[in-house]
Amino acid sequence: MSAAEEYTQEFVDVDGARLGVQVYPEPAGPADAPVVVIWPAMGVRARYYRPFAAALRAAGLAVIVADLRGTGASTPAPSRASRYGYPELAGDVGAVLAALKPRLDGRPTILLGHSLGGQAALLHLALHGTDAVDGLALVAVGVPYWRDFAAPRRYGVLPYTQGIAATARLLGVWPGWGFGGRQARGVIRDWAHTARTGRFPTLDGVDAEAALRALDLPVLAVSVDDDQYTPHDTLDRLCAKLAAATVVRERYTTAQAGTDLDHFRWVRAGAPIAARVAAFAAGLPGSRHPDRLA
Repeated sequence: MSAAEEYTQEFVDVDGARLGVQVYPEPAGPADAPVVVIWPAMGVRARYYRPFAAALRAAGLAVIVADLRGTGASTPAPSRASRYGYPELAGDVGAVLAALKPRLDGRPTILLGHSLGGQAALLHLALHGTDAVDGLALVAVGVPYWRDFAAPRRYGVLPYTQGIAATARLLGVWPGWGFGGRQARGVIRDWAHTARTGRFPTLDGVDAEAALRALDLPVLAVSVDDDQYTPHDTLDRLCAKLAAATVVRERYTTAQAGTDLDHFRWVRAGAPIAARVAAFAAGLPGSRHPDRLA
């Protein structure tokens, strides 16, 4: 089956960028199934999630996958002229949700973020509100604070992350040498801040940490065994910031998967996670947005 037959490629224009959005066919079963909008990891193309999209659709969920700004079908490619960082990535989530509104109205909607995509989705909800969604699923997401990595690896995380940030400052863009793909220096700056401090930076004058503490939303948070970039403790740190949210915290193990896992491999062994997301969707309170739910 070709990519063209698997999904329809659409685009959303925002702030001089064009965001690629892949819309999969409706799943078999009842009409108006819950919709999952996936936001990928740093440097990972939306098409990488095709196996996971298939698992979600088999579990009865509609699926849409957006490319992060500057990655995959999203343009322009990061360059020295790129000035965006986490605030813009969070804003992109809102722009895509607004463009999808005719499809999402009347249907339970879940944002599902992987790694950087999870941070962008979470920050969008904290900074701009939750009116457009009913729940958030975080898979292999975390605050990559260097102290939360096991010794002796933690002692390499800090110089590694700050070295990447220094290189991005020097060159005006991160070329993607061995990590994360080509990225705007603002994205790397904000990511490196979280790795150094364990906290999100102030974003467009807003205290992101305070905004996260006030976020009231059902959250499914799943960490993955043998995750080299966001191990279990990094997601624990992120969940601890969500003081007002209803958080269901789970771990996806190699025993459950029946295969080896890491930060990326879970996508190709994601059927158990897809089933868990479907159960999470089924348990969302229908009264949360009565004006949107049928």
